[in-house]
This record gives sequence, C-alpha cells and structure tokens, in this order.
Amino acid sequence: MKLFITGIGTDVGKTIASSIVTEALEADYWKPIQAGDLDNSDSQKVKSFLSNKKTVIHPNSYALKTPASPHFAAELDNVTIDLKQIVAPETENHLVVEGAGGVFVPLNTQDCVIDLILPSYKVIVVSRHYLGSINHTLLTVEALQNRKIIVAGIIFSGNENKATEAIILNKTGVNFIGRIDDEPYFDGNVIREYAELFRDNLLKL
Repeated sequence: MKLFITGIGTDVGKTIASSIVTEALEADYWKPIQAGDLDNSDSQKVKSFLSNKKTVIHPNSYALKTPASPHFAAELDNVTIDLKQIVAPETENHLVVEGAGGVFVPLNTQDCVIDLILPSYKVIVVSRHYLGSINHTLLTVEALQNRKIIVAGIIFSGNENKATEAIILNKTGVNFIGRIDDEPYFDGNVIREYAELFRDNLLKL
C-alpha cells in the first residue's frame, strides 16, 4: 500500500500524521520535496518519532534551503523542480509519501503538489480545525476526486469539533481514520499510542 499524506494547508499536522501512519504500518517514509529546515527536516522528525526497526527513511528528491513555496525555494537555489527527477523509491514495504503544504502548492511554473500523486497512491487528507477549515477540506477533497485520485481517508488534527467533523464526513463520504488531539508534546510514546489507535482503520484502506 502506498499512501500520500496531504493537508488542507500549511502547518496542519502532516508530519505528525505521517509519523503515526508510518509507525502504525511499519512503513517506509519518503518526503519528495523538503523546503527549508534542512537541519531538522521532516524526514529527521519522523525518524526521531519512530519505535519500529522496519521503516526505511528514503532521501528527498529535492532538499531546498529556504522555508517557502517549493517553486520559490527552488528558484533561490538556482534549480528547477522537474517531476521526471522525482522517482518513488522501490520497496516491498508499505510506503508513506508526505507532500508539501496543500495540493495546489506550486512546484514550478506548471506543476503542483497534486501532480506528484501517482495513480497507485491512496491519499489521506489531514484537516486541522480552524475557521474556514470546512471549506478548505471540501475543496481539497473535491480537487483530488476531480482528478480521479482515490481519497482513502481523513485524519482530523486538533481537539474534537463534532460540528465540523460531522459535516465534512457527511459531505465527502470519506473514511474517518482518526483524530490527533492538541497534545502538550509529541514523542515516540505518543506517536506509538496513536499508531495503535489508527492501525485497524489504516489496514482497511
């Protein structure tokens, strides 16, 4: 199973969600494009959260210096992101692929994050609760479905909001995988607890 983790925007909890899904499935992890924070990248964060010994963290296709939209970060590094250079790692294991920002974050003048999603991938959308998140979540799911991309499930990020969660699940019909509460901190133990909670729902995707 190959799962692509995307969000309804930036800083909605994709990396924490990716860590949980990776731990739950003892999957391999791959972040194709990292923009900024190279000393504490998402790949490094995920690795620090994992308890299992099976996961392989695959290298970024592009590691850009500036924390900005990938198209601009690449321009500052005097490179152009080329989808042909972004080749998924070969593995017999499950694979978790983490996107950058939302689905229409630009990678270059033509391509966006949504163009990284291969037909073999199933997408998990991470939706964080904030004013406007219902709209952003519905737009994200509709954009993916319009491209005939399988939206396998949704993970909510933030403390329970029944009204928001109910309307999103009702309107999209997407599987609910779980909710990541606003924890005081995240470490390997917390990630492992969520992994155990989410595992059965993930294995059904």
